[in-house]
Amino acid sequence: MKYMRKFFLPMVALTVTLLLASCGSTKDIVYFQGVDELDLTPSKGLYDARIFPKDMLMINVSTTDPEASKPFNINYQHNMSNNVNTQMYGYLVDNDGNINFPMIGMLHVEGLTTRECESLILDRIKQYMARTETPIVTVRLSSYHITLIGETGSRIVPVSTEKMNIIEALASGGDLTMTGRRDNILLIREDNTGQKSIHRLDISNANILNSPYYYLQQNDILYIEPNKTKINRQAISNASIWVSALGMVSSIAAVVISLVK
Repeated sequence: MKYMRKFFLPMVALTVTLLLASCGSTKDIVYFQGVDELDLTPSKGLYDARIFPKDMLMINVSTTDPEASKPFNINYQHNMSNNVNTQMYGYLVDNDGNINFPMIGMLHVEGLTTRECESLILDRIKQYMARTETPIVTVRLSSYHITLIGETGSRIVPVSTEKMNIIEALASGGDLTMTGRRDNILLIREDNTGQKSIHRLDISNANILNSPYYYLQQNDILYIEPNKTKINRQAISNASIWVSALGMVSSIAAVVISLVK
């Protein structure tokens, strides 16, 4: 009886600890806490993605007369159905923020939005066009993507709209798991010089809506850490594996000893 009592209390304590560890507070999983009192004035304004070195730009120049825009489109292809050339052509932005555009030569596009890039190209090609022609320039960022790892599954999220916020990114794969930390999401960002920076984001706090990192840039990486509940469970699981292994070794040793005797 004394032997049983010796191990009973530690087992009870361990059970209580496990129960408490598995019961997380709702504050750990609820988003946008305090949103009803939040002043959203700082978040006012529309977001536009900016062109960075190593971005891939898809560019097309269209005119009613395909021959007029032919010199500005690499590997020109004509669409007979609507009498305009519609194929997009890829240009890799170099480390200095330039692209080499047909007829024009080097264009500095780093820091521009796609609309600003369209205006720049249009302004430069007008001199080569007849007055009767009104060219249309279309620029699209084809390399825009976000990387997610951790307690949301690992995946690369393509962004076709050139605009994605952190909530959209997390929702793209079905939201965070229940064991993912909402209050300490790691954002790894690289600027146009190649300098990386680290930022910690808390989406359980409504003030995330005013954060300068609410909208994500191309090539951003988000890492969602596991919470203490999962870490504790994993530790206990690992410990149980070791206990089972030790028990098996002890059993084998006992058998060997009995045979030797």
